[in-house]
Amino acid sequence: MRRPFALLAAALLTGALAVPASAADGDEKFTIKDPRITESSGLAASRQHPGIYWTHNDSDDGAYLYAVDSATGETVATITMSGVGSPRDVEAISIGPDDQIYVGDIGDNLGGTWPYVWIYRLPEPKKLRDETIKATQYVVKYSDGARDAESLVVHPKTGRVYIVDKNDKGGHLYEGPAQLSPSGANVFRPIAAVPDLEATDAALSPDGEHLVVRSYFGAIAYDWNGGKIKKKERLGVPFLGQGESVTYTADGKKLMYGAEGADSPVEPQDAPGSGGSDSSSGSGSSTASEGGGDGLSGNLKTGAIAAGAVLVAVLALRGLRRRRR
Repeated sequence: MRRPFALLAAALLTGALAVPASAADGDEKFTIKDPRITESSGLAASRQHPGIYWTHNDSDDGAYLYAVDSATGETVATITMSGVGSPRDVEAISIGPDDQIYVGDIGDNLGGTWPYVWIYRLPEPKKLRDETIKATQYVVKYSDGARDAESLVVHPKTGRVYIVDKNDKGGHLYEGPAQLSPSGANVFRPIAAVPDLEATDAALSPDGEHLVVRSYFGAIAYDWNGGKIKKKERLGVPFLGQGESVTYTADGKKLMYGAEGADSPVEPQDAPGSGGSDSSSGSGSSTASEGGGDGLSGNLKTGAIAAGAVLVAVLALRGLRRRRR
């Protein structure tokens, strides 16, 4: 008769300590632990691998992309892009239709003097492992002259690529050709003003209906409106240091904000219109109340309490059985 009690206890204990769905969804705060990633400048939530975020260093780190597991903060795959030459200033990453990764080598540390910049496209790997993947390289020019930019988005339905330039007086949303061409220059043209912030990254919602553009200290949400963007609201962003990145989670319910630096944090906030309650709204900074004074996170606390209750119940049942013998 001991086996049924043991099985019951194991089942209840497993349920009590199971990883909550939100952790698997990749919408919890995490820290990028890879010592190679010291200038994370872009984030993109994987569509194929739940809880995985793609990132990269900026400047001339090399043609590398890193798949970071948000459950652990560890890098689970390093992709080396081939066929792209030597990147100059990689600043953005986005995932478009058919699980295609777009990488924006669009920064210009010379203040907007390079006559052209580049975009790289490659398929997101179905299996996460270190490998080299051939990418397609596209030359990009702007219709109104060279400029610095750190924000690139790909429309999830049309596959059209957009760039927001970086200007301390406000910039513009630039639209690329309907299809990028690997031969010749792809001319991007301004289609809407993005005033009142110095854009360091941007993200399109998975349904293609909303755009968020962030700066070092704030963000603005827009209705996409076919590219004729309409401002909805200002957003507070968590202060994480040099704020460089933002992406929607794969389900579109959260925005994940990141920063440069070693051991850089990535922190969630509810996406505009998601309808969720945002416990990290306002400044978004972490507090002791998130994990409690004993250092346990809320999820771990819940699991520990539930496990304790299960243990008490099992011991009580065993005691009752002994008394009946």
